[in-house]
Amino acid sequence: MKLFIAITAAVFALATGPVFAQRADIATNPPEAPYQKVSDLVPLPDFLPGIGQLFIDPATLPAGPFVAYDHNGRLVSTIYMIPISQMNADTNFDNLAAPGGNVDHVDIYYNAGHPGVEEPHEHIVLWHVPAEDEASVAE
Repeated sequence: MKLFIAITAAVFALATGPVFAQRADIATNPPEAPYQKVSDLVPLPDFLPGIGQLFIDPATLPAGPFVAYDHNGRLVSTIYMIPISQMNADTNFDNLAAPGGNVDHVDIYYNAGHPGVEEPHEHIVLWHVPAEDEASVAE
């Protein structure tokens, strides 16, 4: 529980801390190499409701960061998928990058696993859009 609180505090600090510049290589869909479309790497749909179209640098699997785009190609979030087995007192997650730029708000939720990140994990979603714009990836 202490580690979860520490991660939550770190993510909150990231979201409320200094303004981050959006990286030009991921500003538009598709992002530049080494990012690749997740649906080309593992058997997942091209667009995931609630998340969007995902891209990742395969060298950063399983944790990420993943970058997510809406149907119009707008970058909406940066997502980390941290395996539960790595969330222990001996592990730190320092300096999580927000390559998508400014972070408006953060969501953290459990996922039982899926292709690409089969192990149960937490999604740490750094939203670059206001909460009302999350609807752009709802369906």
